[in-house]
Parts: sequence; structure tokens; C-alpha cells
Amino acid sequence: MTRLLALVAVTAAVAVPVAADGMSSHGSASSHRLTAKQLAFHDGMRKLWEDHITWTRLAIISFAADLPDLQDTENRLLANQADIGNAIKPYYGRAAGNKLTKLLREHILGAVDLLVAAKSGDAAKIATAKTAWYANGNQIADFLHSANPHAWGKKAMRSMMKIHLDETLAEAVDRLNGRFAADIRDYDSVHHHILEMADMLSDGIMQQFPRRF
Repeated sequence: MTRLLALVAVTAAVAVPVAADGMSSHGSASSHRLTAKQLAFHDGMRKLWEDHITWTRLAIISFAADLPDLQDTENRLLANQADIGNAIKPYYGRAAGNKLTKLLREHILGAVDLLVAAKSGDAAKIATAKTAWYANGNQIADFLHSANPHAWGKKAMRSMMKIHLDETLAEAVDRLNGRFAADIRDYDSVHHHILEMADMLSDGIMQQFPRRF
């Protein structure tokens, strides 16, 4: 059972306030008081996506420096994609969860292709890998939109994914080029944005399945 599913098992119904850093910039469930069960779900979703960017960052660092932990780090990162897919299965079913995991695995493997191309300096390979990576980002956005079109508008989801890719790419490029201060700033931006995206996802699920919360 993933951490998120374990957190969702919390059954207390006492209303508790969301902390200031738990406020959603797009409004909805996270912008007012949540029950303990809702808050556990909200925080669990954040944990999954924070793992996503944390292990992505560690993979970038290991790749850039040719560290011996790269394969183990990539394996942990790929496991996170399964965790995220498993987290939506209680709401959208096994097939949907597996589909999301597949798309997210392609997201990670596409990032690896882009890193390899960037490190080689081959402009043609960089362009090809980048095009494929952004196309996959749109596929992820469109898949989520199809699952919950009311809460996750297609344009909004594509914008969320594009920002995530743009910021992650900037982080990787700065790390590969030894611009470490910029790389650290990039990660702060990545972190801020992924929390907004996680909140958008948890809010959408709670709105779509209110009786589950």
C-alpha cells in the first residue's frame, strides 16, 4: 500500500484548518477548512509528487557527476511513478492507474534520453528528445483531463505539465553546465510548482468523489 493510500485510510472527521503552505493558488478544497481525512489525502498527494521531484533531482545530480548510485536512484524514481499510479486506482480503477504509471515512466525515461542528448551536445538528438518529452507531457495532461474534465481542464493541465517540464529542464541544464546557484534556484521553483500541481490533483479528486471523504 502506498503512503497516500495509508493516509487516506484515516477516518477521523474532525475539521482541522489547512496550514498557510497548504493553500491552493487555484482555489477549491484546499482553500478552506478540511476534515482530517481530507487533509491526510491532500498531504499524501503532496508527498508523492515531492518524491517525484526529489528523486528526479538526485538522478540529475548523479547523472551529471557520473556517480555510481545512478541506477539505484533511477530505480527509486521509477518506483515513485508506480506509487502515483496506484494512488488513483481507488478512484479511477486499475486500468487507469496502470495507464498513468506507464505515461509517467515514459516521462522519466524521456527525461533520461534528453539528459543523454544534452550531455553529448548533439543538437539534433536534443531536439528530438525534447519534442518527445513535451509530447508525453501533453499525453499525461490529456489523460488526467479525461479522468476529471470538470476539475482538470485540458488547457490548465497542459499548462501545469509544461511548467513542470520547463522548470525541470532548466534545473537539468544548469546542473550539467555547473551553474549550481541557478540550479538550486531552479529546484526551488520546481518544488513550489509541484505543490500547486499536487493540490490541483487532490482537490479535483475530493470534488469528484465527495462521499469518499
